[in-house]
Amino acid sequence: MTTKSEPLEPGSLLYDPATRRVGEYQDRSGPYAMLRPVGGGREWQADPAALRPATDRERLSASVHAVNVRTRAVPPDPDDLSRPPRPVPGCAACGRLAGLRDAARTAHDRSAETDANVLLRKHQRQEHRA
Repeated sequence: MTTKSEPLEPGSLLYDPATRRVGEYQDRSGPYAMLRPVGGGREWQADPAALRPATDRERLSASVHAVNVRTRAVPPDPDDLSRPPRPVPGCAACGRLAGLRDAARTAHDRSAETDANVLLRKHQRQEHRA
C-alpha cells in the first residue's frame, strides 16, 4: 500500500488490486492515480491508497503480456500519428533520432519525446519513401 509520505514516481510499476493489473504510474488526477498498461495503452484511474509496488513475478508477467500483444499487432501505418515511428534498421540518422526519443522518454520529457518523433517522421518521409 502506498502512503501519503511515500510519493509515487512516474514510471513506477504498481499493482492495482481493483483491476488485478500492473500499471505504470503516470500522474495524479484529483484523488486518483493514473496508471497505464505496461507497453502502452489506455490509462485508468486507481485508488492510490490501494496500490502497492508490483512484485518481480507481476512485473515479468505484465512485460511478457505487453510483448505478446505487440507481436500480434498489425504493422503500423507509417502515417498513423497515434504510434511512435520505428527507426529503419541500419540507418544512422534514424538510430540517432530514436536514441534522442528514448533519452527523452527516460527523462519523462514528453515534449522532447514528441519533438524526436516529429523529426524521425520527417527524416523517414524525406529519405526512406520510395
